Amino acid sequence: MAPTIHCVRHAQGFHNLTPDNHSMPDPLLTDLGKQQCFNLRDSFPYHSRVSHVIASPIKRTVYTALLGFSPVIEQKKLKVIALPELQETSDLPCDTGSDPSEVAREFAGQPVDLSRVEEGWNSKNGRWAPEDEAIAARARDARLFLRDLVQKSKDDEDIVVVTHGGYLHYLTGDWSDYDKFCGTGWQNTEWRSYTIDASSSDDASLVETTESLARRGHSTNGTDSKATASGPAVKDVGVEGVKSSI
Repeated sequence: MAPTIHCVRHAQGFHNLTPDNHSMPDPLLTDLGKQQCFNLRDSFPYHSRVSHVIASPIKRTVYTALLGFSPVIEQKKLKVIALPELQETSDLPCDTGSDPSEVAREFAGQPVDLSRVEEGWNSKNGRWAPEDEAIAARARDARLFLRDLVQKSKDDEDIVVVTHGGYLHYLTGDWSDYDKFCGTGWQNTEWRSYTIDASSSDDASLVETTESLARRGHSTNGTDSKATASGPAVKDVGVEGVKSSI
């Protein structure tokens, strides 16, 4: 069986409490968010299979990874790989990461690999811009990164990816449950499981597993599901629409 990629939305951050908090720069987790991480830690059934934990370098996602997957991080001496391509889609302060020096201070002494967090990753310009084509391109880059890890992994090893609600629709290619008013169809700390579509060599598309579909009450017909729904949020409702509560 090919390695499984478990995609996770971050726990509740202070920006999720009210739209007024969208002006908060790189907000941390609320107390409820921390409890959501502990619930995830206690309910996630595949800790023993995980070989890599990857997260957006935005603080709430890294903390979700550290708290939610602490058993495997501690047992296997893993480091959370901070991958800038996983950052959120908008350029609101709450969706803009901190400068590399601040990220390094925040996670000093913690098992986080910040080697890929370079100057400019949080500029929201160029390849980091809050524009549909740029977001889709870095989502593809992230999938190719994951595919490389999968190819180096054993069949009984899984990969965890912690990222953001709006971005997850780009990463997975699944827009079927997208809610333009919430900015995402994913709940805080919700996780869904995928494999790499072997037939999509240039795109490394993700295919949701039958177990994952069944877990969230979707009909599976006994086969894994490759997302075909379209409707990127930035293109359809504008960047302002994507910025809502994600």
